[in-house]
Amino acid sequence: MTPTRPGEHPVRIRHYEDRDWEAVARIHDAARLDELRDSVGVEAFLTLERTAETEGLFDGEVWVAEEPDGRVVGFVALADDEVTWLYVDPAAYRRGVGARLLRYAVERGGPRIGTTVLVGNAAALALYEREGFAIVETKSGKLEGNESFAASGHIMELRK
Repeated sequence: MTPTRPGEHPVRIRHYEDRDWEAVARIHDAARLDELRDSVGVEAFLTLERTAETEGLFDGEVWVAEEPDGRVVGFVALADDEVTWLYVDPAAYRRGVGARLLRYAVERGGPRIGTTVLVGNAAALALYEREGFAIVETKSGKLEGNESFAASGHIMELRK
């Protein structure tokens, strides 16, 4: 289990269950707007309900961060040693939830873990860099999940 570091909010990380869908969709939809605001633009926003299947949310393992009262405040997905999804409830930003989820996924991956961060998403970039990820390449193309928008992303990796 990933330890709580000083200043981090205590959460329990567990496997996603069907009963978590509403909370996960709410978290994604709120946090995705923040992710897009400084990168591609909020015009590119699509709900999790519209994109979960086509973007492969459940292609690997999915875990949620749950507060002591049972409220889900974030989630992470890992597929083929790639962190494919990581979102935190905006009400829980800057409390270490994202870092805990990321470390949890990394512990369960192989010796090399990858991810992609949209150019302009400074908060996510800082999180991944703090946790040891480095940019290995920056690519431009179509925004995954809403291909009518152009996007640039930092391809990042962590070698354990």
